[in-house]
Amino acid sequence: GHIDRAAISRIVFDDRDALAWLEALLHPRVVTEYLAWRESLARLPDPPAVSATEVPLLYEVGGDERFDAVVAITAREDLRRERSRVSSPEQRESRLIPDEEKAARADFSYINDGTRQQLDEFVAETMRALEARQPA
Repeated sequence: GHIDRAAISRIVFDDRDALAWLEALLHPRVVTEYLAWRESLARLPDPPAVSATEVPLLYEVGGDERFDAVVAITAREDLRRERSRVSSPEQRESRLIPDEEKAARADFSYINDGTRQQLDEFVAETMRALEARQPA
């Protein structure tokens, strides 16, 4: 069936208990899927030197310990609101740590307020740096 993300966001961002229930339901499943994916990569005949995973609440849920490096990609608040698919981005933003803290804690950071080409260049440079960290 179809999941109405806007309806879910209206419920959980207005009700901390509902949000806690949803996170308790989803987060263990997300971690299980992530670990299975990572193990499947490791079993490949020629596994990639670097793999990337998008984790929107990485620092907020203490998940950064599971990763060798963190890349934080942020955007100005007005751009985030414009790009947001939730009906109340203010409520969602209120539970996030500030971008400045994410950038300070990350190994690499980028403010995504430029062109797609600029973002692609940052990603390519970051991948080269991460690949250089890997043992030969």
